[in-house]
Amino acid sequence: MNRKALSALVLGVSLAATANCMAHEAGDMILRVGAANVDPQTSNNTLVPGLDVDANTQLGITGTYMLTDNLGLELLAATPFKHDITLNGAKVGDTEHLPPTLSLQYYPMDSSSAFQPYVGLGINYTAFFSESTTGALAGTKLQLDSSWGLAGQIGVDYSLNDQWLLNAAVWKMDINTDVKVDGTNLGELEIDPMVYMVSVGYKF
Repeated sequence: MNRKALSALVLGVSLAATANCMAHEAGDMILRVGAANVDPQTSNNTLVPGLDVDANTQLGITGTYMLTDNLGLELLAATPFKHDITLNGAKVGDTEHLPPTLSLQYYPMDSSSAFQPYVGLGINYTAFFSESTTGALAGTKLQLDSSWGLAGQIGVDYSLNDQWLLNAAVWKMDINTDVKVDGTNLGELEIDPMVYMVSVGYKF
């Protein structure tokens, strides 16, 4: 075997080994930490015309356990999101919430690929708390009920080496909450946010 052929063979084996160490494989635990933005889609709500819920960014954390080379189970968590509630542009209150989401993910690429796009479908539970009022609603008691709903996601991991990776992900969540003011149920508010996250991940 000549020197060029040997060099090519060594390079090929090295690249293959590098690719394999980048793989998502059954049994891997992947922890991702980054910035998560929740953007409620309430501008077209029919509960109270002009009522809107502002976006907010917090620390987002996801943990994925790879059930197989192509299937993962992910839990999304975050520090509490705080949203201003406005009516025709004027603040009338605010609330905090936590939206833990459990999703089953599918990774279609071969496990040797550094790029690992994925899709996911799961269940979201949203708990609202620390509601307060101001402006036109000052002096009233605001209550937002907890919510269960479906969540869909798309995302992609890019492996930097066999442990570190970069990630970007988007979720669409079905979040509907009953709104009560001084105990009177005003009806259901559809929040249905888009959630965007960019993060750094580590594989165990």
